Amino acid sequence: MEKKKIKIAILGGGISALTAAFQLEKSGYSAVIFEQNSEPGGSMITRNEEGYLLDFGPNSGLETTPLIAEIVNEIGMADEMVYANEKGNKRYILKNGKLIPLPMSPAAFFKTPLFSARAKFRLLAEPFIKRSHDGYYQSIADFVRRRLGTEFLDYAINPFVSGVFAGDPEKLSVKSAFPKLYALEENYGGLIKGTLMGARERKKRKEVAKQSAKMFSFRNGMQSMAKRLAEYLSSEIKTGTEIEYVRKSEEKFEVIYRKDGQSASEFFDLIISAIPAYDAGRIFQFGDEDFDRHCSQVYYPPVAVLYLGFRKNRIAQPLDGFGFLIPTKEKKDFLGAIWSSVLFENRAPEDYESFTLFIGGAQKPEILDQDDENLIANTVAEFKKIMKIDSDPEFVKIRRWEKAIPQYNLGYIEHERYFESFENNNPGVFLSGNFRGGISVGDCFKNSSLTASRVLEYINKISKPTEN
Repeated sequence: MEKKKIKIAILGGGISALTAAFQLEKSGYSAVIFEQNSEPGGSMITRNEEGYLLDFGPNSGLETTPLIAEIVNEIGMADEMVYANEKGNKRYILKNGKLIPLPMSPAAFFKTPLFSARAKFRLLAEPFIKRSHDGYYQSIADFVRRRLGTEFLDYAINPFVSGVFAGDPEKLSVKSAFPKLYALEENYGGLIKGTLMGARERKKRKEVAKQSAKMFSFRNGMQSMAKRLAEYLSSEIKTGTEIEYVRKSEEKFEVIYRKDGQSASEFFDLIISAIPAYDAGRIFQFGDEDFDRHCSQVYYPPVAVLYLGFRKNRIAQPLDGFGFLIPTKEKKDFLGAIWSSVLFENRAPEDYESFTLFIGGAQKPEILDQDDENLIANTVAEFKKIMKIDSDPEFVKIRRWEKAIPQYNLGYIEHERYFESFENNNPGVFLSGNFRGGISVGDCFKNSSLTASRVLEYINKISKPTEN
């Protein structure tokens, strides 16, 4: 097979797919990218309505890897990349109906009313807690209770897990969902000791811990980056394309799809799948029932994202932070809120503020059984009370995701091992996307780059040198 004539298909047009294509093109290989939406970006969907800039999917990212800046610079978006207002470093937790800042320093921790004196002294015992075993089958809730105590779980980790995963800490695997956190115990014997010593290793790898990484977006929203990246690529992007299935055909893979109401198919030498697990299980028809079973068992809870706009002069709560998260113990109908127009400019009209609220998730999926009218009314009433707002919103927009974020629940390692064996048993198929290696924007950049590297290694194995 002549080196540069290898045909590559990439299923999906989100940031994972586009990053993989970008890295492959740097080595001289283009691809055909199949995206079901009418424009690239996957779940990165940005709209501008009535002067409000709305990100329906990821609203920002954390600059945890230098790869992000490298790509942004190369595609000419450095001037459009914006970092969050420094006020965003302050984050609130709701407790007993009041917003309390999450302590960000040892001194602030011992002064905060968020935790009792007993909980604070309990933290001093953390360096003396022994290592655990089998982290894949240990929940993040059990891990935190054992190392830090119940209060820390209830008013720090529980809301954090809801904010990041929309997940249930009693079900998420600490080692699969939070591998770096678990590694602190596994490698150093504890969280406090590991945090101090791990910082040196991250510095060597030129990586930044998520808690200290800069938050970024773009002047015209997150999708503007995906669109620019798509424009930069020489790879063909087939938008508005529905993949019907993929099957093996001798030493190639046939992709059968529909576009503009017409069925078509193309043959490829290898395939990168950057679509959700539930779609991959349906599409890959290789006669492997276990693959479909593993894919269907990856749980994606429903989440609704509610966008609200209020006049500034009707908001009594000081807007001096990122927003707030709500612990499950507070028994509210939503998970938390981002103060969008505080974090980034150009998110709301002059004299208005915009907010992004999250509803549902793995702990409260039944809330989304309500129709939009009741869901919005109940959530707005709770939000207004917390934020001390004395008027109704001037702008309301809701977006429902029936299947939002993959949950790395207890035993997820069984899926991870199976997906690896599936790739080994089907050379030329590479599974990517946020159900492998992490759910964040930064994780998608990093893992897609690693996928591209694996693809290049595979190409080198099957290719013959080009004849002079």
